[in-house]
Amino acid sequence: MLSSKSDLLEAIEKIQGVPILVVGDLILDRYIWGDVTRISPEAPVPVVLVTNTEDRLGGAGNAVLNLINIGARVSVCGFIGDDEEGEAILNLLSSFGVHKEGVLVDRDRPTCLKTRVLARNQQVVRIDREERVAQGQALKEGFAAVVEANLGNAKAMIVSDYGKGAISASLMGRLHRCKAAGQIGLGICPLVLDPHPVNYGVYEAVCVAKPNKKEAEMAAGMVIEDRESAFKAAGILIKKWNADLMLITLGEGGLVILGTGEDKGIYLETVAQKVFDVSGAGDTVTAVFGAALAAGVDVVVAGELANIAAGLVVSEVGTAPVNMEKLKHKIDQLTDLKA
Repeated sequence: MLSSKSDLLEAIEKIQGVPILVVGDLILDRYIWGDVTRISPEAPVPVVLVTNTEDRLGGAGNAVLNLINIGARVSVCGFIGDDEEGEAILNLLSSFGVHKEGVLVDRDRPTCLKTRVLARNQQVVRIDREERVAQGQALKEGFAAVVEANLGNAKAMIVSDYGKGAISASLMGRLHRCKAAGQIGLGICPLVLDPHPVNYGVYEAVCVAKPNKKEAEMAAGMVIEDRESAFKAAGILIKKWNADLMLITLGEGGLVILGTGEDKGIYLETVAQKVFDVSGAGDTVTAVFGAALAAGVDVVVAGELANIAAGLVVSEVGTAPVNMEKLKHKIDQLTDLKA
């Protein structure tokens, strides 16, 4: 690795208390745990005997949890429906001490809900409830104004786009004007984007973008076969989204980071030793990398810290945020760190 153990631990300390604004699609993740002992006589499907049900923050909420767990101070802007699931999201945000004044109620759309049924640590089925009808222009404009009003207190903005409507051309246009006015930028308040294909055409205020391999291939219009092609795709996307930095996660292939005007950037191998579930790993990378940049941490150290954190969360079942103590323990365990 390129960083030292002291570099990484110092980065964690710098993140403590840094104010971060998360903007994106709030989702309620509902987990139904149970046991399977037989096949249904009605259809060739397993019968799950429920033993436990748990609600967790999902979507942009997972980025929120990652930030809270590494010690950042978090505010969030997003939408919920006028329903029990929306109330559950608000209660979860309150329980973690998140500032939620930027969460708006959309009375025309239900809260996005993803229900996962698991038996013996294996997902049996996932059931999604969401409204795919576009929100009205007035609501989009109102949300953009709320986001701008919450921007002034933040050292970084994490834009977590799950394609559910929170991120729109109206919002990105307003953020572009904020960037032009010097309110957003590297060293000021970096906007760190976790993109979604539905909105590839509206990203225009990006400081840092973090697509995964598939997303980068789609956006750049090319196949990523190795680190060289990953750097090429990153360069294309820097120009396309007018970004300062591009971080592409490559799954078991690690990640690459490229800056504006560079041909070769930083390549980091994965540190994951076992993979149970990749759900939410992108949120972890975006959150940790963004928080580190907000705290003034060097790009290389920020990338390695995010890479280590992602390696931890993929070893957990379900969408799991990074755990601070496990992160510090993992850093202590790594043998290829500089002295």
